[in-house]
Amino acid sequence: MLTVKNIHQYYGGSHILRDVSFEATLGKVTVLLGRNGVGKTTLLKSLMGLVPIKSGSIELEGKPIHKATPYDRARAGIGFVPQGREIFARLTVEENLRMGLAYKSGSTPIPSELFDLFPVLKQMINRRGGDLSGGQQQQLAIARALAPKPKLLILDEPTEGIQPSIIKDIGRVIRMLADRGDMAIVLCEQYYDFAQELADDYLVMERGEVIARGLGKDMEAQGVRQLVAI
Repeated sequence: MLTVKNIHQYYGGSHILRDVSFEATLGKVTVLLGRNGVGKTTLLKSLMGLVPIKSGSIELEGKPIHKATPYDRARAGIGFVPQGREIFARLTVEENLRMGLAYKSGSTPIPSELFDLFPVLKQMINRRGGDLSGGQQQQLAIARALAPKPKLLILDEPTEGIQPSIIKDIGRVIRMLADRGDMAIVLCEQYYDFAQELADDYLVMERGEVIARGLGKDMEAQGVRQLVAI
């Protein structure tokens, strides 16, 4: 679904991403790990087109998208859940979900599946996003990204600042989405146990480079916990 080849990215004179390559496959969760400041969020923003790459290529379903706008990447089938959620605090839950359908026809209904995945959103459909708890806002951010039915879902630190019960709910939803087989998922995560539980494949970054990769089931044996320990 997603093929990233040899991408480099700079902020000013700083070399942030260094020759990064990986693939994300339909039906699998590809987990991206690393300490703070190693380039994980920059990589995800590069995939979405929020920051430009200097060289290399990004392909979705075999088609190059690295020169496409974020808007066009969304239309091509990428859903993005940014770090910090970035919901619209003054809009209702329903209006936030409709923002995820912004490039669709105005009559496009909100998929009922979203309320099956996150029942709390149906209960709070008319509540303003800013009045939700952090965990509920995170569920709303994920549902907003899922509303247009993406082929690739990118999540940046979805457990950050979230209570344990909702972390479990989010993990259950991610696993279920992957197991359906019609979506690839890229998950950037600091919470190692959560990442290990979900990972089909993993990448570890350090100083802008991928320093380790492999199968999720091998993470413990390959010492990944030690590689990302603070």
